[in-house]
Amino acid sequence: MAVQQKAARTAGTPAGGPAIACSDLTKDYGQGHGIFDLDLSIRRGGTFGFIGPNGAGKTTTIRLLMDLIRPTRGRAEVLGMDASRDSLTIKRRVGYLPGELAQFPGVTAGYVIGLLAGLRGGVDPGRIAALAERFGLDLGRKYENLSHGNKQKVGLIQAFMHEPELLILDEPTMGLDPLMQREFHLLVQESVARGATVFLSSHVLSEVELICDRIGLIRDGRLLRVGSLADFRSLRIHRVEAVVTGHLTAADLAHIPGVTEPKVEDHLATCAIRGSVAPLLASLSAAGVTELDSHELSLEEVFLAEFEGPPQAQADH
Repeated sequence: MAVQQKAARTAGTPAGGPAIACSDLTKDYGQGHGIFDLDLSIRRGGTFGFIGPNGAGKTTTIRLLMDLIRPTRGRAEVLGMDASRDSLTIKRRVGYLPGELAQFPGVTAGYVIGLLAGLRGGVDPGRIAALAERFGLDLGRKYENLSHGNKQKVGLIQAFMHEPELLILDEPTMGLDPLMQREFHLLVQESVARGATVFLSSHVLSEVELICDRIGLIRDGRLLRVGSLADFRSLRIHRVEAVVTGHLTAADLAHIPGVTEPKVEDHLATCAIRGSVAPLLASLSAAGVTELDSHELSLEEVFLAEFEGPPQAQADH
């Protein structure tokens, strides 16, 4: 692995060591499935979003961190402890929400949360009641009869109820309505304000843009990029549409540095451009531009651009 690529994957780490550190972490299921050579350091405090399409390796990474599966090679540390050797201690100190919740037939939501609280050695009942009220969850209802969204609330309550120093959350807002998503966002902000670290996986890019201060992009089991929102926005990809009166072809646009997706149809020219727009404007001006519209791509569009082309090519960006 190139030194530059490996260094680009490491977030800054303050005194006290990282909350999560992975070194060459690999889980190889065969036929290209799993995660491979993951080098990642997540500093304490703040919110880290682990982003990628379904099947990218997000859940596999989280299950390795929680010692629910063992790596093929490499290692992971959580709160300065070995994810495998110190698994029990880590589980006591982490709030974990799995991507798929376990089934609890015949018992109430309150019983499930109480059972999990008891396994932790006891949790303030007032804290549980307050969280249930915030999420509008009736603790007296049978867990098996709850909707997916209400089961997700049970999972969130058990993850946050003991005010852990690290939260590891797999697709935390799956099934929640917009009001409950907002409540979750507030809860994350409160946790970070008291010094907790939040690591969450998601494919909801608008959510990540709203609550995460650092982001990791994974595809096909390989980490492509790590950075802050500002880092991703600094890519400054713009979508440009222009009406021209003179001769202009898609090939003309394609030769301009930074231009992708060039198209010209009936005097309407469209393209995306990364970096300086000056050469593009000069070309459009020479073609007799009469109308021009440009907007910067959203974070979601930037990520989608990263997913285009072969993974190896993207890793070198």
